[in-house]
Amino acid sequence: MTEIARSSGEAERDLLARASGVIEEGQAAAARQANLALTLTFWRLGRLVGDEVLGSERAAYGEQIVVSLGRQLVERYGRSYEEKNLRRMIQFAQQFPDEQIVVSLGRQLSWTHFRALLPLKTPEARAFYVQEAVGQGLSVRGLRQLIARKGYERREIANAQIVGETAVPRDVFRDPYLLDFLGLEDTFLEHDLEAAIIRDMEAFLLEAGNGFAFVERQKRMIIDDDDYHLDLLFFSRPLRRLVAVELKIGKFKAAYEGQMKLYLKWLDRYERRDGEEPPIGLILCTVAGREQIELLEMHKDGIVVAEYWTALPPKAELQARIQQIYEAAAERVARRELEASSEREDTE
Repeated sequence: MTEIARSSGEAERDLLARASGVIEEGQAAAARQANLALTLTFWRLGRLVGDEVLGSERAAYGEQIVVSLGRQLVERYGRSYEEKNLRRMIQFAQQFPDEQIVVSLGRQLSWTHFRALLPLKTPEARAFYVQEAVGQGLSVRGLRQLIARKGYERREIANAQIVGETAVPRDVFRDPYLLDFLGLEDTFLEHDLEAAIIRDMEAFLLEAGNGFAFVERQKRMIIDDDDYHLDLLFFSRPLRRLVAVELKIGKFKAAYEGQMKLYLKWLDRYERRDGEEPPIGLILCTVAGREQIELLEMHKDGIVVAEYWTALPPKAELQARIQQIYEAAAERVARRELEASSEREDTE
């Protein structure tokens, strides 16, 4: 083949690649526009019907409106407008009352994303999952998995440690961490857990939080001629700081606090770079001693403790267990806030 023929063939392949890029970009833009149009149609229909139902003086009559309208719309436009879907649209318009916000989110989330958000009970939970879906570019399946794995509740359980004066930012950690993807058996050593995390680092980073990057395993620190080794070291780009992680088998012990404090002091002195915030630490235990953790107030020194579960119970039991821990965490926060309020009143 001559140089001219070869050059011509490469030019044709390059032209094909660029032409394909233009077409695919246009197709993606058209799909986004179609998705936004569909989402807005459902939102506006939900608001229209919802206003009619809520404006009715009789609840039974309002229910009849939805049933009758759904039947007629199905005859004209298909099953997308049947009664149960109309109720979803009404709920959608009620939960997202600002059309401009719907327009903005609709450019990034599909109607099916919004449907996954509808069963959530609080605006705070919806806001959390919307932020995660947009920030991480979650598929509908990914969003449903995050909801099923109680991402919001686990973040709030971790936040329950962080009250008042703190060196740990809120909304960073979770408790418990669900590490079922590691495939560990009933009995394992800390080394096995560490090795499993290294093998499946991508999944662990997704569980750990947004913007975490792996730095080093068994980070060596020489202090007074003695060798110390931190299990895992990460860097959080959003927080602009190092995150030290220690893995422990069994229940949390107060002695772990001193060990992590030492590691954070060393990292702050020798590894922290210009422009970075002070390092923070995460101690992962099989069981978190929550009363000890509360009494120690480690968050003031930049340390958080969380449980990890390497095997998940059945779905209903998982939800019940996390809900129980979540409610207990909320009670602790409420109690501390009440105590702090009483102290302020006493000093006035």
